[in-house]
Amino acid sequence: MGWDKHISALGGAALDAQSYGVRAANLSALSVVNDAVPVGVVLSVEAMRAVIEDPGVADDIAKELVATLDPDARFIVRPSLQNTTWTGPTALRNLGAIDEAEPAQIRQYLSFMSDYAIVIEGFADAQYQDLANANDALSKALALFEAEAGRPFPLTFQSQLAGVLRGFAKSWSRPSAKILRDAKGAPANAGLGVIIQTMAAASEQAGIGEVRGIDRNTGEMRFNGSFRSRGVDDAFDTLPEEILSQLRVSVRQAARVLKDAAYVKYSYNGTALSIIDIRSARRKPRAELQILVDLVRQEVITRDEALLRIDPRNLAEHLHPQLSQQDQPHLGAGIAASPGAAQGPVVFSAEQAQSSEAQGVRAILIREETSPEDIRGMHSAAGVLTLTGGITSHAAVIAQGLGVPCVVGAGEMRIDAALGTLTVADGRVLNEGDIITIDGGSGRIYSGALPLTRAELSEGFKTLMEWADDTRSIGVRANADTPQDARMAIDFGVDGIGLCRTEHLFYAEDRIDVMRQMILADDLEERRQALKILLPMQRDDFVALFSLMGDAPVTIRLLDPPLHEFLPKHDEDVDALADMMKLRASEVRQRIKSLEEFNPMLGKRGVRLAVTMPEIYEMQARAIFEAARIVEEQSGTTILPEIMVPLVSALREVELVKTRIDDVAEDMRRETGSLPQYQLGIMVETPRAALRSQDLASVAEFMSFGTNDLTQMTYGLSRDDAGRFMRDYVNEGVYPEDPFLTLDVEAVGELLLIASRRGRRSNPKLVLGLCGEHGGDPASVRFCKLAGFDYVSCSPYRVPIARLAAAQASLLT
Repeated sequence: MGWDKHISALGGAALDAQSYGVRAANLSALSVVNDAVPVGVVLSVEAMRAVIEDPGVADDIAKELVATLDPDARFIVRPSLQNTTWTGPTALRNLGAIDEAEPAQIRQYLSFMSDYAIVIEGFADAQYQDLANANDALSKALALFEAEAGRPFPLTFQSQLAGVLRGFAKSWSRPSAKILRDAKGAPANAGLGVIIQTMAAASEQAGIGEVRGIDRNTGEMRFNGSFRSRGVDDAFDTLPEEILSQLRVSVRQAARVLKDAAYVKYSYNGTALSIIDIRSARRKPRAELQILVDLVRQEVITRDEALLRIDPRNLAEHLHPQLSQQDQPHLGAGIAASPGAAQGPVVFSAEQAQSSEAQGVRAILIREETSPEDIRGMHSAAGVLTLTGGITSHAAVIAQGLGVPCVVGAGEMRIDAALGTLTVADGRVLNEGDIITIDGGSGRIYSGALPLTRAELSEGFKTLMEWADDTRSIGVRANADTPQDARMAIDFGVDGIGLCRTEHLFYAEDRIDVMRQMILADDLEERRQALKILLPMQRDDFVALFSLMGDAPVTIRLLDPPLHEFLPKHDEDVDALADMMKLRASEVRQRIKSLEEFNPMLGKRGVRLAVTMPEIYEMQARAIFEAARIVEEQSGTTILPEIMVPLVSALREVELVKTRIDDVAEDMRRETGSLPQYQLGIMVETPRAALRSQDLASVAEFMSFGTNDLTQMTYGLSRDDAGRFMRDYVNEGVYPEDPFLTLDVEAVGELLLIASRRGRRSNPKLVLGLCGEHGGDPASVRFCKLAGFDYVSCSPYRVPIARLAAAQASLLT
């Protein structure tokens, strides 16, 4: 077989990376504009596959290769892999005919013999260069090799090259090498090419170095490098100025070839420069955005290419503090629920977290699972760790909204609240006050205070976000319940509020007791009295939100959770409430017990409260209308509230709520002379609502899909408990991914498509949104774009991720 068609000149026609490897393709492209790339040839991946199958063909290939090269030169032979993340064979330098050499060349020959013996023959040690000062050093080294190997050392360039090709093939085929490639996702037929290049004559000043054009920590443009000669690190800036100038040019040229910040490896023989390798410069994740912005400004890549290169999830590196080092021993692990790292003393109650913050120290709040009563403590905590729960559990959702690092589902740990201890899987016990660090990006828990890097929104980050907004065609809103949340959302470039969960507003200290009195009221009149007290509180909340958001959309979800969530659980809190209501504590306990349900998340909550206790939604509607009127009078801005009804499953439910809200609006018209305007929407969280969307859209102006609950009901999974087994399900391939983390497009996604098509068939102007935490998942955002949704909504800290994902979806569809 003729092998000439598998041999290409380096620097001739453009080389394909899959046919010849990435290194060969890059160097060949650079050689077109840079004459410092040494001449050479490249052997194809296909030819090396032949050597792997039959090592004997290496002799025929080497014969063809040698015919194209200068027989008097010396050469370096290096692997060229199809993917730069794989590990390949070690390069060999100084290949060439060995004879009775001049003394100056003997050291070079002996070094090559040692490398050949170790890399190709597999010797554990072969320090032939130690013979350099001996009489007849070369003859002694050759004799020593033959004695150890059982055959003579190859003396000709052709025989050496054939041996190197066989050695590369053997190294590539080792089981350990295959395992390493498999770990990097390499295909079974992964291949390597081979580069053979001439080497410049050596001198006392000869050495090798590397150079790059960026600061690897910040991504800023900064020319820097190193140089090593005769085993000693020399000062890089001692190189002649003309060589440094050539290296600067080479880095810029390599960047254009790679379309990325470049790393250049070079050799210098005292007179001439040789570029021996180029690749993308390694950098820390936070440096990536600045590099891309600079590449666009240098016209190396386009804005669209820059946007498509970023994994949106990596933006979390910029939004939260991160661990400086990830490779630390850890106490245990759970589910990564809210990104960022945090450190602090261990506490086991919300009250302890608040107390610690009051003393100037933010703690790590550890709970079996958090409840609505823990929200104030979560506000105070540096981070949250729970032993149960999944990616959409209460702890995860609230932590994401607050931007607090959170790990959930650390089921191998045990809390003893009475003793104030946490026992980890290996039996170690942590006491209240002991310092730990949690990483909400990896789910790991560490002992002690590990060093963190602080969050920082760089200019590169801001620029890329501007480009994303110019590109995307789907809106990005925030799930924001308080003015603080709204301010944060505005800082992150949100288009509006897609979900204001009004229940969270009632947990504030100045209103939780009134809320409890309303829930435990003995009759309708008593309930209305409590609602009358809550009305101005709720109105003030909405005034603040409308004032901050201006004419941007604000979607307000009416009260959703079961009422028992607001009620006290501890005896001292029950006693205090009884005193306030002038009732016996036993009577309060009896009323609380009467509200208990076997399955409260599927019980009397959401729209079911509106049907059975309509006065609650009436109060909320009046608070919304009064707040809108106040802000309009103060600012002159037209406020059009979006009122959303949760947990809908039947058309009649929506009709009843709409009638009540319209009655409140009419009362306002009689009082003020102006009829409040609003848009009514429904939160699609039940499969029935999705399937009956054609009916529901006849009375709704928008539908927002609450995919946390919709996933829960579609799968029959508890989003709070699925974390106990979800990792096993994903590992076993039952589910490709946690459906609470990434939208299940096969079933939940089909429900969304059915609902959107049927809804718009009934109402072509129907606005469609998604307000589950899937709104901050890049793959789910792309699905929403393809499905024709108008917007997604997610927690404020995930807004930048959604903005970038939305831009990528627009570019790819």
